[in-house]
Amino acid sequence: MDNTDIQGSIQQLERLISTGLALSAEKDSTRLMETILLEAKNLTRADGGTLYTMSDDGSCLHFATIHNDSLQIAMGGTTDVPILFQPIPLHLEDGNANDHMVVVRAVLENRTFNIPDAYDVDSFDFSGTRAFDKRTGYRSKSFLTVPMKNHEDKIIGVLQLINAQDPKTGEVIAFSRSNQRLVEALSSQAAIAMTNKMLLDGQRKLFEAFIELIASAIDDKSPYTGGHCRRVPELTMKLAEAAHRTQEGPFQGFQMTEDDRYELRIAAWLHDCGKVVTPVHVVDKSVKLETIHDRIETVSARMEVIRRDLEIRHLKEEIAAMKAGQAPEIDWERRVKEIDKINDDMNFLRRVNTGSEFMPKEEQQRIYEIARQRYLDGQGNWVSLLSDDEAKNLTISRGTLTEEERKIINYHIVATIKMLESLPFPNYLKRVPEFAGGHHERMDGKGYPNGLRREQMSVQARIMGIADIFEALTARDRPYKKGKTLSESLKIMEHMKKDQHIDPDLFDLFIREKVYLDYANLYLEPEQIDEVDESSLLGYRPLADAA
Repeated sequence: MDNTDIQGSIQQLERLISTGLALSAEKDSTRLMETILLEAKNLTRADGGTLYTMSDDGSCLHFATIHNDSLQIAMGGTTDVPILFQPIPLHLEDGNANDHMVVVRAVLENRTFNIPDAYDVDSFDFSGTRAFDKRTGYRSKSFLTVPMKNHEDKIIGVLQLINAQDPKTGEVIAFSRSNQRLVEALSSQAAIAMTNKMLLDGQRKLFEAFIELIASAIDDKSPYTGGHCRRVPELTMKLAEAAHRTQEGPFQGFQMTEDDRYELRIAAWLHDCGKVVTPVHVVDKSVKLETIHDRIETVSARMEVIRRDLEIRHLKEEIAAMKAGQAPEIDWERRVKEIDKINDDMNFLRRVNTGSEFMPKEEQQRIYEIARQRYLDGQGNWVSLLSDDEAKNLTISRGTLTEEERKIINYHIVATIKMLESLPFPNYLKRVPEFAGGHHERMDGKGYPNGLRREQMSVQARIMGIADIFEALTARDRPYKKGKTLSESLKIMEHMKKDQHIDPDLFDLFIREKVYLDYANLYLEPEQIDEVDESSLLGYRPLADAA
């Protein structure tokens, strides 16, 4: 062996080593398989080749990627050209081995086949190859077919190369023994890399499925927040991608890798995982007087007692007059007013029991006045129409929760952080607790649970805050309101911007890139998607004006 051959062999070994390292580092399965084939072609100076992968049930080989330089064919892999060839079964319909196919024989016999000229062998069926050559004018000659075995000696695919070329003349030659050993070594490395990737992909799929299971369980816990944990990740990623795309303004330096995207999506899916510890009767409180049941019916029964007592008093007055030999003096107008007041008070209580975005002071005062009315209970005691707890619940100014219940709800974010911080996340997911745990913080430091200010929060946590709020405003499944329209929701959020509740720059981006509209077209009802006058939003400035 002369110096040139030695130098060439050294270069091949160096390339094999560097290829092995590259395969181990590749994270994309499609690119990984294409890299395996292309590197094998380069190592052996093959004109073409095909990489097959074993089906999950081990019954057939699938075409993963095909390349041929002379014919300028590139299919599968990272190309946009689909492979339409049918998978190759390992066994025929009668159960016999499909061993007339060289790729199948390589699997079944677990060995390499090095064929100098396909036209000179009778042990394999190359009729399809010859028909292909006739159509294209190509001459398929030398074949090297290598099973790909992982570290458990399990075949997970086949690497087939075609038409090795002489480095000096370009003539098609047989694959040398040294090239065969190189490809076998590469196939072994490649199989291990593919197996590791499949294992990682499997673990990731299991992890993602478990996360989505938790989110679904939280959504299913209450019919009034169903879908929230699923919609927030979608809106979060839409706004994050808008920030990633921008080339100027406050977010021109914000960039995300694929790992960054994955980390944020996982955080968004888990942003409310702490709600698993929130009592159902609080999560599910659809009206103000609800506990195990809606106590408004109990109040209604008391009203009936008051109405009954009123009618009894009137009858007693009439009976007393008649016993005294007098004609009863009936003030029908007063009686009608008294009954109407009882009915009006009850209708009022039913209305305010449903909750609202805002309860006026005068309505709260009316609750206390009604509460002071008295009735005779079953034990003969005069008691107030409403208990202190009922009056307290009915005077809730926003929504259906008391301050104590709101604190219970708010605790879910503390529970979320504790749960996530206890998990051994890998490095590329280390920021999940911070992202997920910051969506209730405010820019002015008045949020919870840690009272963080804007500069103390990541962009991702601020993005999730906006996503969480917009989803809640437009959601159609809240217990005390219907889903708001786009214009109503953005009007509320502009005031949140003014009050330093949400990030002003992200809100502007949310409007400017029409993230709200992209989301609306996917998740909102047509009647919610009304016209939005972006120029009228308080403080909103297009990027050119803000620069």
